[in-house]
Amino acid sequence: MRLKGKRVVVLVENGFEDLEFWVPVMRLLEEGAEVIIAGKEKDKQFSGKGCLQAVSDSDFESIDVSRLDGVLIPGGWAPDKLRRYEEVKKLVKSAHERRKVIGMICHAGLVGISAGIVEGSKSVGSEGIKDDLINAGAVWVDEPALVDGNLVWGRVVKDIPDFCRKLVETLENGIR
Repeated sequence: MRLKGKRVVVLVENGFEDLEFWVPVMRLLEEGAEVIIAGKEKDKQFSGKGCLQAVSDSDFESIDVSRLDGVLIPGGWAPDKLRRYEEVKKLVKSAHERRKVIGMICHAGLVGISAGIVEGSKSVGSEGIKDDLINAGAVWVDEPALVDGNLVWGRVVKDIPDFCRKLVETLENGIR
């Protein structure tokens, strides 16, 4: 129970990548973290790209960033929707300013770009957002997963084990 007492919010919208959502969530729960799923509305069901579903525990605006240890943003098509919500950008920017751990995998970097938190950071993600990250001032690194400050990055689905390992380690040990 390496993460007992830690609280992580997971941002959800329709079109999330099923494995990039549920595998990290299960790892966080397995390690004892409290996981809060936040969507545009509370108690709403969201559909992944495959067949899996997620129900929001909270809406974005009700999340108190000061009570969080981390934010998880799964990939898929959802990040392109999430980045359009002002309350998501505000939440992610506030979490970054408070040095909370922010995990982004695959296309999740789109949310980081829109929240204005990636400039100067080493980054990785889907090849499809490489140019977006570079144009936002991030430094592209082609690795399965990496940590730069409070930002934990994962490339794609096959890199979930590396991403989860780095996410759990960073939440457990703090930002270096």
